[in-house]
Parts: sequence; C-alpha cells; structure tokens
Amino acid sequence: MPPGIYCPVEFWSNEENQNIQVDFLLPTGIYLSLPISCNASLGTIKQVLWHHAQQEPLYHMLNDPEAYVFTCINQTAEQQELEDEQRRLCDIQPFLPVLRLVAREGDRVKKLINSQISLLIGKGLHEFDSLCDPEVNDFRAKMRQFCEEKAAKRQQLSWAAWMQYNFPLQLEPSSKGLRSGSLHVPNKNIFVNVKFESGGESFTFQISPKEYPIMLMSYAIKKQATVFRHQTVESPEDYTLQVNGKCEYLYGDYPLFQFQYIRSCLHLGLMPHLTMVHSSSILAMRDEQTNCIAHPPKVAPKPPPIPKKKLTTATLWSLEQPYYIHLVQGSKVNADERMKLVVQAGLYHGNEMLCKMVSSSEVNMCSEPVWKQRLEFEINVCDLPRMARLCLALYAVVEKAKKARSTKKKSKKADCPIAWVNVMLFDYKDQLKGGESCLHMWSSFPDEKGELLNPMGTVRSNPNTESAAALVICFPSVTSYPVYYPSFEHLMELGRSGDYARPMAEDPEEKQQLKEILERRTHTELYEHEKDLVWKMRYQICDQYPEALAKLLIITKWNKHEDVAQMIHLLQCWPELPVLSALELLDFSFPERYVGSFTINSLKKLTNGELFQYLLQLVQVLKYESYLNCELTKFLLDRALANRKIGHFLFWHLRSEMHVPAVALRFGLILEAYCRGSNHHMKVLMKQGEALNKMKALNDIIKASSLKNPKPQTKEFMHTCMRQETYLEALSNLQSPLNPSIILAKVCVDQCTFMDSKMKPLWIVFDNDESGGTGVGIIFKNGDDLRQDMLTLQMIQLMDILWKQEGLDLRMTPYGCLSTGDKTGLIEVVMHSDTIANIQLNKSNMAATAAFNKDALLNWLKSKNPGAALEQAIEEFTLSCAGYCVATYVLGIGDRHSDNIMIRETGQLFHIDFGHFLGNFKTKFGINRERVPFILTYDFVHVIQQGKTNNSEKFERFRGYCERAYMILRRHGLLYLHLFSLMRAAGLPELSCSKDIQYLKDSLALGKTDEEARKHFQLKFNEALRESWKTKVNWLAHNVSKDNRQNSLDI
Repeated sequence: MPPGIYCPVEFWSNEENQNIQVDFLLPTGIYLSLPISCNASLGTIKQVLWHHAQQEPLYHMLNDPEAYVFTCINQTAEQQELEDEQRRLCDIQPFLPVLRLVAREGDRVKKLINSQISLLIGKGLHEFDSLCDPEVNDFRAKMRQFCEEKAAKRQQLSWAAWMQYNFPLQLEPSSKGLRSGSLHVPNKNIFVNVKFESGGESFTFQISPKEYPIMLMSYAIKKQATVFRHQTVESPEDYTLQVNGKCEYLYGDYPLFQFQYIRSCLHLGLMPHLTMVHSSSILAMRDEQTNCIAHPPKVAPKPPPIPKKKLTTATLWSLEQPYYIHLVQGSKVNADERMKLVVQAGLYHGNEMLCKMVSSSEVNMCSEPVWKQRLEFEINVCDLPRMARLCLALYAVVEKAKKARSTKKKSKKADCPIAWVNVMLFDYKDQLKGGESCLHMWSSFPDEKGELLNPMGTVRSNPNTESAAALVICFPSVTSYPVYYPSFEHLMELGRSGDYARPMAEDPEEKQQLKEILERRTHTELYEHEKDLVWKMRYQICDQYPEALAKLLIITKWNKHEDVAQMIHLLQCWPELPVLSALELLDFSFPERYVGSFTINSLKKLTNGELFQYLLQLVQVLKYESYLNCELTKFLLDRALANRKIGHFLFWHLRSEMHVPAVALRFGLILEAYCRGSNHHMKVLMKQGEALNKMKALNDIIKASSLKNPKPQTKEFMHTCMRQETYLEALSNLQSPLNPSIILAKVCVDQCTFMDSKMKPLWIVFDNDESGGTGVGIIFKNGDDLRQDMLTLQMIQLMDILWKQEGLDLRMTPYGCLSTGDKTGLIEVVMHSDTIANIQLNKSNMAATAAFNKDALLNWLKSKNPGAALEQAIEEFTLSCAGYCVATYVLGIGDRHSDNIMIRETGQLFHIDFGHFLGNFKTKFGINRERVPFILTYDFVHVIQQGKTNNSEKFERFRGYCERAYMILRRHGLLYLHLFSLMRAAGLPELSCSKDIQYLKDSLALGKTDEEARKHFQLKFNEALRESWKTKVNWLAHNVSKDNRQNSLDI
C-alpha cells in the first residue's frame, strides 16, 4: 500500500481487512514498510519492527525498545501518543497507516494512566489542559487529591471492610413491622450446595432460611473436618460465601432468605450453589487491585507561602449604584437580512427574576452587529445574590403582515429566537466579574411559552467557538478595586442583626394562618400578604415546621441583601431534614450554595441502597450547578469511591452524556477524578467499553447487510464476524454493565441474533458454566434513546421496594436497562418469557381472532406449569398483574399492546418498551387511541379466576392487591413528585414542564383525602374492566397490521 492511504473508521471495522501495509518512521530517520496484522497489539508490532530494524543502518544508535513510544494521527486529525501497548491496531484506528517511533519523555506510568482515562471517558485530557481555565485547573487539582486520598485509605481496609466496598450486599427490602402480607418468610428448610474453593469438594446441607451465613459456613467447615478427619477446625469468621459464577457474596448479619440470590432460587425452585472463599483469597484480590494504583512520587512539602501584600478590596454591600453591563457587539449571527436584531437581558437567582428584564435597541441584521449600548438593571450592586446569573438572548424581530380588517390591538412584530447564553456575575473565587468577555451562544429552539431567556441552561459558553454566534459584553468596573462577595463571617454578622425581628409572643391567629399555608395540598403561589406572614414567622417555621424550609426559601427576597444574610444565618441552626424534604431542595429553584451544603449534609444519611435508587436524579441535578467544585460532586465521588456498585453506575450515567456539549466538561472532569481514585475499576470499565464498541461495529455491519440481504444470510454473516478472535476476546470475561455482579464469561455465538425493528438491535447471549443456571441475554440498541425506559424502570423498581417494605411482594420484573452513550444502551433479556401476542398467535391460526382467544394464556401457563405448579403460576400472574396495573396507571404509561406485555414461564406478567409516559398517549386522526386507565382484559381475569367464570373470591383478592398497592404509593407520592421534578434536567421530551408532573399529582389523587383517593382508584379499576373490549379491538388492529407487515416482509 502506498504511504498515506486514508483509513476511515469503516476500514477498521471491516473484518475482511486482516492485514495492512504500515509505514514506520524510526528515530534514526530510517523508513520501513511492513505488512502488519490488524489484530496485532502495539507490543507485538514493536517486536516485529525491532527484528527488521537490526538489518537497517544506524541500528546501533537505537536504545532499548522501552525507551520509545509509537505516535500516530488519529481519526480526529490529532497526533496521539500510544502509551498503552496492549491495545491492538484495529482498536486504535489511525487515520493513516503510519506509525512514528519517538523517544519516550516524562513519567511513563502517568502517561499510560492519562491515555487510558482519555480513552475511557471519550475525551482527551489534553483538552482540559488546553482550556487554560483557572477554575478547571483548580477543580482538577482538588479532586485528584481528594480521590487519591480515598484510594490510599481503601488500601488499609480489613478484608471484611474491603468486601463491603468491592462486593456490596444484594439484599431484598425488609418489611417494616410485622404486617401480614404476601411477603412471607419460608418456614420449610431449604437445601444449599456449598463448595470449598481450595479443594473443590462440595456438600449439600438442609438449613433454615432464617439462619445467617455464618451458621451455614460453620456447618460446611465441620462437615469438611469430619470427612477429611482434620485435627483442627477452622473458624467460619475467616471465610465468606460467594454465589457460584458471580461477583456476589453472602455475608453479614442477615438471614439467608433476605439475600436476593437465595430469594430468587426459592421462587424458581432451584438449589442455591455457593462457594466457601477464604479471607486470604479476598486479601489477594485487594492487593492485586492495590498494585494497579499508581503511586505518585511523594512531593516534598511546600514551604509556607511568602505573606502577600494585602490587596485593597471594595465591600459589595457598600455599592448602592445600579448594576449594568455594556453590550458591545455580536459575531457570526445568521438570520434573514430583512430582520432587526435585539438582545434581551435578565438577572436571575434560580427561577426567580431579580429585577425587570432589559432589552437593547434594534439594529440592522448583519453577521457582526454593533450595539455599544449600556444596559442598566433595576437592582443595586449591593443587593446582588452570590448565585446571580446574567441571562442573555439574541433574537430577530420581523414585521408581521397586516391582516385585512384586523381589529386586534396586538403587536405587529414577532420575535424569532436565535441564540441564548448565561454567565455568572461572580467567579468561582467570589469576585464580581469585570472587564470584557466574549460569550459564545447556544442555538435557541422556540418553546411553547415563547420564552427567550433560558435561566435553567448552562452557565458555560458554547465550546463550538468556530461557528457559534457570540456576544461581546463588558462587565462593569464599579470601583477601582476588586469587589468580592462578603465572607461567611460578614453574612453571619449582618444576619444576627435581624434577630431583633423575632417576636416575643406568638399571635394565635397568625399561627393558625401559617399552619394553613404550610399544610396546603395544592402548590399554588402565595399572595403577597401570605409571603410576608411566612417571612415574619420564619423562626416558628424553624422550630415547629422545619420540613417547610423549601416554602420559606421560595418567598425569601434574594434581591435584598439584608434578607439573604438573615436567611443564611437562620439556616445555620435549622434542624437536619429528612431525605424526602432534602431531595426537594436539590431543585434548580434553590441555587444558594449554603442551602446546597445544608441539603447534602441532610443526604449523607442515605444508605447505599437508597443512594443507588436516587442516583439517576442526583447525576441530572449536577447540570444545575453553577461552578465545578460543589458539595454534590464531592458527595457523589465520596460515596462512589466507597462502594463499587455506586461507582459503576455513576460512571455510566456520566459517560452516557459525554456527547452533550453543555455537560461534557463537567462530566468529563468528574469521570477523570473517579478514575484516578479507582485505577483497577477503570480497567474493568475499559473492558466493558471495548465490548460496547464491538457491539456498535457489529450493529453497523448488520444494518448495512440488512439493506441488501435476507435475514438468514445477514445472521450467518453476523455469526462469522462474532467468531473472529477480536470479537470473541472483547465479548468474553467481562462484568455486565447492566449489573456488575454478573460475569459475562463466554459469548454463545449460535444463540445470538438481531431483531427486526428499524435499528436492528442485537440479541446477544452469554454463558457462564459456573453459575449453573441458564444463559444471560443482553439486547444492544444503537439509534434509540433509552433514558425514558431507564427512568420508568427505576420508578417501577422503587415501587417494588416500597411495596415490599409494607409486606407486599407483587412479583415485579424491573429488568435492567442502561443508557451508555448517544442513543446507545443495553437492555436485560428476561429469559424464558414470551409476549402475549406470540402466545395468542401460537394458539390461534388467524391474527384477527388471536386477541379474542381468552383460553390462550391459561393454556400456555398450564403447558409450562404441569400439575400442582399451576396454582403457584396463577398466583404469580395475579400478583404481578396487580402490580403492573397500578404501576402503568400511576406513571401514565401509554402505547400498551400485546407485543409489549410479556409473561414469564413462572407466571409473572411484566411490561416492556416505555416510549410514552405521564399521560403522553398516542393519538390517531386526533383521537386518543388509549381509552382505558390500564390494561385489564378478560383473558387476564380468566387466568386470575383459574379459568372459572364464577370464582369471584380470587378476583376480589386481586382487586384488594391493586387497591393496597395504590394506597401505599399514594403515601409516597411526594417522593415520586420530587424525583420526576429533578429529572426535568435530563431534557426528556415527555418530561419538560409542570403539566407532565401534574399528571402524577392527578393519578395519585394527591389533593384528595385517603377515602376520596380510594374511591377514585375504584372508579378507574371498574372503568378498565368495563372498557377492556376496546383494548381487545386495539390489540386486534395491532395483530392484523403486524401480520400484514410480516407477510409483506416474508414476500
């Protein structure tokens, strides 16, 4: 191949290209061209190159191979040092098949780790360096120290404490109290197989599920000692129990039945298989991970800094002149030449506007408009809150054509939004900004409200400086000295002076008014006199209604510095809030940093299980933060570095949004910090990233092949690709991104396929011989946004936990779903299950009659559960049907048809594909197609009643499950409101405004009493049953259209 042949990404993903002619440039100036295997690692390539270099001139001038590193030009046209020599050429994918060997400089270990982090997070660390941003540099230095200290402390953990970090317990939620319910504790003894890791001998024991792991281990040790006649009996405290074939362990003071693995085995009628692992093996694992941690050279302590000459600064509170900015000019503005350009400016604190908006004069449209205009705001500099942000919008004004006989006195001009940008008034060191600044803007998309400003948007400028429109503004020079926001001590001093406002005696009438205001069920805005009363009685709120802090913060006048100081002073003695109230304060409406610190302090009591349950929302809330270094970031990193499971999901929630320019910097920096605090986990995550890259390449190949070949041929081609060494290696021996305790040992190529939908999702099956169970299935999707599915499944899982805590196990199936990148992600396959559509079609010859075959489901369950097992399968169906009826109604899940409701062979019903929720239902010809509150068809009732038409007792039990499940969720309604409100930061199309949240308030009847809510649900239940024939008609239409599509595909 001649030098300089372009190799696009497609070239490297094409399995036909096994070898390539690579040009090498040695440090001696010698040029070599050699045929190289695309699957060869850089280490192997270097050996081959050295062998050939021995025959070349100037070989004696070369040092050892270790002294050199390869460089190449990558696909983004940048020169890249290739420190990690375990990587293959096909993974590096150079832009040109040219590798240059250069002398290695600097610390190799440091360079290697930097290279691996860059590869893993999808952003080169040199990009952070090149910003030359003091805030970025300061944050990186602080977080690196914070995370490396955490890693060093982890090395000192005992083996038992390290287990809690690396293998967190997987427990079922325990029922609160001794209420009777379906979450029963098994009374019968169970059989458990225990194998010794060291000798491989195994024994089966009969044990009560109420016993603890330590008791099972002591039985195993005694049995081993008896069989092998050991003189000394080892202590069970030196062992732990591993689930065979999984990164999951059973330890601690919990009964066996509370472990998820044991509970799952009991439900499926399987014998649990466990392995006795000695503490020495755990310590060896810990030490292996410790060896992966780079020990940075200890830096000698810096001498104390030379005292700086004290700078003269101005006091913010003394500056009583109005705040203003100079609007200088714009650049790269693109709009119709006939339009006029205007800039709108507003000062905000969270959602609250601090003063009236101001607008610039209109100027003629051109690429670089000039204003040179002072924009003055009706707020004094002294009253600017610390978290004030300046929001700017650039828009064009177009003259509207006059309508004949128009009598409406509306403006004849229309606004056409072009771009927006936000910027903080104070920098990260509390200094009021001054001087000129060029703000690169974000493109505007008109919303329903017609708002031009976007205060909830990022305060970072658009990194796409090449093409983004920009505004040049000049911050005011209000004094000749730097102006800083007052220190905490000054705030406290001014806040204390407001203590005189504390009333000595309470007015009973005012006290009653306050009680009514704070206990209102509806969230309507308060009248001015009510706001005044709440502020006046803030001390009583602190003492008697501390959970109403959010209401007090909302009415605080953040544009009045005396009130701000008094509020922050009062916050210092505010009682710690329960988690539910603290979650509300994470909202964008509460940006004050002292409120943020107080909120995080209240969240520190979250257990790891609770934190995991809310992690998705906490990551989204990071988007509301105004500065890089914030309490929430430190809290998440602290907990992620103390619990590997939380670290795993924090990584993927951040990594999945690295393609979003507005958050790429913040998320990239947090990911870098996490990697530095967990080098070993970084390598585990790299293996997962490599597998995902291979899945994406495979999916692209299948999409291309499907356009020209029938499915059998494409499937055969898929299997041929997967049998390549590179695919087999990438798709073996990795932890599942969906659940890191599951090991994907070996890909079963013959069982893999792809689905028929447009994006051709991959269906990949893995085998794990040690687990003794069936294979693990994963669906890889590329082209579909999985974030809404992920949120819906998180909410269903939370429902499952809340129900179990009340003693109600509704046998839910909240399967795994994880977004891993831009419209890419993974979904767990629920094995041994089928769709209702398939079950009905298999029992009926015609698609048209399948939906009305009421015996199909029951007959299918009978075939899978012969004899006595049928009764248990029907009970599983009844419980799960109740759970999903309530879940789909409360969450407003739409587009329900027989292809996205499935049943497991054990009888559990579950729903899949959550493309529409919160009442955003599909319409056809403007008519709502979804006519029922939830799916409850007569064939479901037929199964619940065990095929007997008059079995009302079973049906009433089912109705009772539904009502009880609904009333439990109602008690936790505020939790659901807060979690959905926080998810608005995600930018999901169906969760963007208060109307979407209102759906939840209505479905949970949060404005009603318990009795009213119960009647409301009973009406919905009866409606679902009465209108179920409409569901059947919808399913009939769906089956027929699918059948027609299938026939046309077959043709």
